[in-house]
Amino acid sequence: MKLDQLLQDVPLQYKDRLESNDLDIRGLTDSSNEVEPGFLFVAISGYQFDGHTYIQDAIRKGATVVVGDQDYLSSDVPYIQVPNSKQALGILARNYYHDPASSKIMVGITGTNGKTTTSYLMKHLLEDMGYTCSLLGTIQNVINGQYSKTLNTTPNALTLNQLIDKSRDEVVIMEASSHGLAEYRLEGLHFDLCLFTNLTHEHLDYHGTIDQYYEVKKALFRKLKSNGTAVINSDDVYGEKLAKELSQKGIRTYTVGRSAANDLQILDQLSIDPPSVKIKGHEIHTLQSPMAGMHNLYNTLQAYAAAKQLDGKTTTDIFESIRNFSGVPGRFTTYPLKSGATVVIDYAHTADAVMNCLQTVHDAKAKKITHIFGFRGNRDLTKRQEMMNITAEMSDQYFLTLDDLNGVSEDDMLQSLTFHLSQTKIGKGEIIPDRTLAIKKAINNSEPGEWIVITGKGHEQYKQQFSLPTDSDESTVNYISNSEIIEFN
Repeated sequence: MKLDQLLQDVPLQYKDRLESNDLDIRGLTDSSNEVEPGFLFVAISGYQFDGHTYIQDAIRKGATVVVGDQDYLSSDVPYIQVPNSKQALGILARNYYHDPASSKIMVGITGTNGKTTTSYLMKHLLEDMGYTCSLLGTIQNVINGQYSKTLNTTPNALTLNQLIDKSRDEVVIMEASSHGLAEYRLEGLHFDLCLFTNLTHEHLDYHGTIDQYYEVKKALFRKLKSNGTAVINSDDVYGEKLAKELSQKGIRTYTVGRSAANDLQILDQLSIDPPSVKIKGHEIHTLQSPMAGMHNLYNTLQAYAAAKQLDGKTTTDIFESIRNFSGVPGRFTTYPLKSGATVVIDYAHTADAVMNCLQTVHDAKAKKITHIFGFRGNRDLTKRQEMMNITAEMSDQYFLTLDDLNGVSEDDMLQSLTFHLSQTKIGKGEIIPDRTLAIKKAINNSEPGEWIVITGKGHEQYKQQFSLPTDSDESTVNYISNSEIIEFN
């Protein structure tokens, strides 16, 4: 590709030694390890490394052009300075792969909780309608029917365009994380549908305040195509705010909520188990979610509403498809035990998600609730006490355990657990550092009708070793429930 084609729409500040835009570019990368002769190298400042310090390494490996956002004078190859390298990478990647998203139906889903569940349900619904769908998100990527692991909920801009270019599917459904939006990973993409699930206390160690967090989430909706639609949960306070702001700008919105002003109005809750509501669109229907919990009913309503925007299938057909949905790995996955108790594994790692999870178990008439959870090192400290207070109020007993340490020492994390336990007015809490032994104690002492709720990890594998030879909450539960019950000590 010619350099002038690659630089189209990229804001430029300064060009050093660039005598002609008519250079042939053989590849594009932001990693000096991947540079080959004829590549354009984009220097990006990250959390741990600054790509500008690797410019000479990239040049030695054959980079013929370098793009960065810091002052830099190169005596070897052209250097193009831009206001923001991360933003530039998105546009460069889009241009290099010939705007692969333009030939797709693009669906972006953002919010604190519910992104993964809603994306999986949307994929299920659209495939039942006859579409082929790619899925990019927290658990895995699915492209052309092939599954692969993912490192980030939202990949970086270069990887994202590579994946979309690889896709031969008609629809691309992707989770848009706040980090992904703040880091310009979606730069250059435009969407047919954008969904907003909710906004609660999370990632404030990164975003600073809840309002700044909201502004980052709102950035997704600036990427709607001119004929695109925003599907919004207006029963969420920030969803209601977003719908008003978008409508004032003339952006097409489709809202879901309880007030009569909504496009899809929730008229009445008919049951909790399974959760169902009577809804009013053009007609009155009863929608039933295949997943437990009122929070999942909102996810179901939004997936239904979004699917209706893309296809003229009858409501009856979509409802039938919803009933056949098998669920999402690590999202309120249940395991019956020989003792007559039930284990739940859920990804919940915010106060709101934990409350929804425990409320769902309450609604299931649990005779006793045991909650097992922990906190991740170097992550939002301000939500921890709220999570503690919620579990102390809603569970009969809880075990605090270690989650991903993320560079924090085990001693420091145990001090944090001890502190938060001391600040919790209601008792019933116990610290068991080894996550697998906490699960073992709960299962070995379980009673008929008891629910053991394990939150925080969901589908994810452990990042450190524990006592039992297992690598996830699911494998730990299976290992213990298939073994002889051994007294916990």
